Amino acid sequence: MTRLISILLIAFLMVPMLVAQDAKADARIYNDLKTKLADDPDVKGAAIEVVVKDGAVTLQGRVGDIFAKEKAAKIAKKSKGVKSVDNQLKLFSDN
Repeated sequence: MTRLISILLIAFLMVPMLVAQDAKADARIYNDLKTKLADDPDVKGAAIEVVVKDGAVTLQGRVGDIFAKEKAAKIAKKSKGVKSVDNQLKLFSDN
């Protein structure tokens, strides 16, 4: 019984540490990706919203052309720690 309580206590104490690590990883991905998008001459990423949750990236906003949309997704997919990319970017020419 003591062993079970010890195991449960250890598991209970580790969960917040794992959640904190995920939040730090998401923040790092967000910062890295925003910098890469802003620095890319084709994407000019200042108008792109980036949302990161558990390594899953969602790109939202508007870009000038299809090339910029595809390149933004490519940059996101190549970023360290990114597990998936949901490219919801729209073109300025779309209504």
